[in-house]
Amino acid sequence: MADRLAERTAMRRHRWWRRVLAGTACGVAAAVLAWAVFWSPALALDPSEVTIDGEGTTVDVGQVREVVVAQAGVPLPRIDTVALRGEILELDGVKDVRISRAWPTGLDFVLTSREPVAAVPHDGGYVLLDPEGVEVGTAEEPPEGLAVVEAPLDEAGARALQAAMHVLAALPAELSAQVARVTAETQDDVETVLADGRTVRWGGAARIALKVEVARTLLEVEPGARVVDVSSPDLPVTQ
Repeated sequence: MADRLAERTAMRRHRWWRRVLAGTACGVAAAVLAWAVFWSPALALDPSEVTIDGEGTTVDVGQVREVVVAQAGVPLPRIDTVALRGEILELDGVKDVRISRAWPTGLDFVLTSREPVAAVPHDGGYVLLDPEGVEVGTAEEPPEGLAVVEAPLDEAGARALQAAMHVLAALPAELSAQVARVTAETQDDVETVLADGRTVRWGGAARIALKVEVARTLLEVEPGARVVDVSSPDLPVTQ
């Protein structure tokens, strides 16, 4: 009986030690894996493996790369892409950015740039605005292909400018391409002057989708009209 008791005790000790050793081995393996993933240089960001697409005409790619290079040497799993995205969105001309990890050592950036669609006269030059009315640059002369929007840039004229940009953004490509100038002294008197000299009076930006359809129709069926007034789209007027 004593021998059997001693044998059982020895077996229990053996099983306990096996569990201890197995647990220790698992812990060591987990620690090694964590080090390999979060600290090993094998997954460290390599600036040469960074790709940046979609910069358009307003984003300084060099500035974007500077923000990214600050993360060089940091393993990819430890890079805070949310914070990195926030830094890039603060750069001039960046409207949006999508970041994805390119294992094992790279990052891919796809930018959406703020592209100018209008030039607003200001202080002897022009301020360039994107479709949302955000300033994206300045120029001495209005760039070719951009409509000149004659509206106040001060706080008092913000609504007039917003209405003008809203109308401009709602125009279909074939009509937008014909716009030479947009004027808006108030939010309710937006007008566009086409390259051929014809004027479209929009009034405000309300019901703009209907106004666009009415204006397109009248411009086609009455090519001799010099003024198309769709400020009241249910009762349009041509002159």
